[in-house]
Amino acid sequence: MLNLQSLPTPKVAQTHRGIPVFQTRRTLTGLTLPTQDDLPSEDNVPMETEPHRLQMELLIDTLRPWLASHGGGYVSGNMFLYFSAAQLRGKDFLGPDVFVVLGASTHTRNSWVVWQEGKGPDLVIELLSEKTAKHDKGKKKQIYQDQLKVAEYFWFDPWNPSDWAGFELVGNQYRDLTTATQIGLPSQQLGLLLVRWQGVHKGNERIWLRWATLDGTVLPTSEELAEAERLARQQAEQRAAYAEAEVARLTALLAQKS
Repeated sequence: MLNLQSLPTPKVAQTHRGIPVFQTRRTLTGLTLPTQDDLPSEDNVPMETEPHRLQMELLIDTLRPWLASHGGGYVSGNMFLYFSAAQLRGKDFLGPDVFVVLGASTHTRNSWVVWQEGKGPDLVIELLSEKTAKHDKGKKKQIYQDQLKVAEYFWFDPWNPSDWAGFELVGNQYRDLTTATQIGLPSQQLGLLLVRWQGVHKGNERIWLRWATLDGTVLPTSEELAEAERLARQQAEQRAAYAEAEVARLTALLAQKS
């Protein structure tokens, strides 16, 4: 098992947005920096509640197909994000609920390791709970701003939907986006909005945080797509049946006149 306490301090080089990316060459001690295969990827702590889990999946699952058709990128959540030597000594662990890395490969990962991938997230969303709200709004926000330089940071409380906010990195400081638009919170990185949507998802009716186009149209779930296709087929069948009946009626009228 990897001993995180014994790892040497690695050399760093400035890269994307000033994020320190750790070199994977051998150190003077002959050790190499760990990759995602070496680092812990589980902490055996479950999601806080079912709404938290469903909310996270809703944001991730609806964004994946949109990303695939708009330049590509990686979206995931509830997994470790490794970005600093301090983490390797048991400090500053981050596990974003939802994060997006534009232009990144979509292959499966155990965790996101900045020095292995070459860049950090472009966007992060944290889902608040009574236990995590203070940390998410305080220390985590500071780390995303000062150390990871995440371009956009949002939070949302599934149990208190009025508690939501968005921030855009301008220079070295986050600028509040909460009142930027009447429809939702804009993401310049994605060209989308985050909106609060009242409806039923997976049998649960509540206010959900969802991705939407700039006109407010939500990105559909697979279930919603399937239902839309079913309705389209039903309407097409009804139109075909009506047309067939109309042809039969007209044929009958012509037969009577002849």
